[in-house]
Amino acid sequence: MKVAVVGATGMVGEVMLNVLAERNFPISELLVVASERSKGKTLMYKGEPHTVITLEEAVAAKPDLAIFSAGGETSLQWAPRFAEVGTTVVDNSSAWRMDPAIKLVVPEINAHVLSEKDKIIANPNCSTIQLVMVLAPLHKAYRMKRVVVSTYQSVSGTGVKAVQQMENEMAGIRAEMAYPYAIHRNALPHCDVFLDNGYTKEEMKLAREPRKILGDDSFAVTATAVRIPTSGGHSESVNVTFERDFDLREVRTLLSETPGVVVQDNPDTNTYPMPLYAHNKDEVFVGRIRRDETLPNSLNMWIVADNLRKGAATNAIQIAEYLVSKNLLAGKVV
Repeated sequence: MKVAVVGATGMVGEVMLNVLAERNFPISELLVVASERSKGKTLMYKGEPHTVITLEEAVAAKPDLAIFSAGGETSLQWAPRFAEVGTTVVDNSSAWRMDPAIKLVVPEINAHVLSEKDKIIANPNCSTIQLVMVLAPLHKAYRMKRVVVSTYQSVSGTGVKAVQQMENEMAGIRAEMAYPYAIHRNALPHCDVFLDNGYTKEEMKLAREPRKILGDDSFAVTATAVRIPTSGGHSESVNVTFERDFDLREVRTLLSETPGVVVQDNPDTNTYPMPLYAHNKDEVFVGRIRRDETLPNSLNMWIVADNLRKGAATNAIQIAEYLVSKNLLAGKVV
């Protein structure tokens, strides 16, 4: 099939191309798409050069599938244009996530909601994806009431300018800054922009998106999102209060049997999830599983995932794989 990767020159776009190749996604023609200033650049895919084209050219080519990672404004303007010509769009920006007419999908949890009529499909926030991968089976078993999450997010979640800022600071170089303060040897309680309620957009994504993905407004999520000087991988400290009590052995077994989740939880051997070991992996890792001794029916956990893979590129491509497996791409049979 004809596949367009929109935002192919960005950090997530590069990972998308890698994941498409690794998973041998069925592509007969690949369109690598970026802004006008990138037109004519060459990107490699499976050892073959591909010339970057513009969004206008990509729409004219009428691809079967377009995977977007080009920012919210671009998506708002161009995703409908692709949809109008029959293309199914999987969008990695925040533009469509909370639109009631658009599905917000983590394939292991709610891919079943998709149909051939869904021409724009939203990929959740990176921090949300790893959170709900662990919460979904626990919610089904014990029914969540309240979730408190504090994130420790990599600079790669901001983009290449933030990675460059950290590397410059580590080398003692003064240069352009992506953040209002230094990130090297620092922690910024500031992910995305601040809103009128005092929370950041990132924190409100974590509060709202899990309820849409799980199709349930009966639980509440409150979040504090922090940027730390790691180059890849997001970590989350999570406290959950359930309606029903639980057995810790049962919790570990339940999570171990959840596709896409890996339990790393043995204090005796210092075994716990870390960004260092989640790098370039598609699984979500969970550990430090322990009872909250201050509240009934409450659990503490530590969750880590590669934010550029399962948190972005891999999840989007898993959505596309589901569409292919169910023949939902404009009648395409592969």
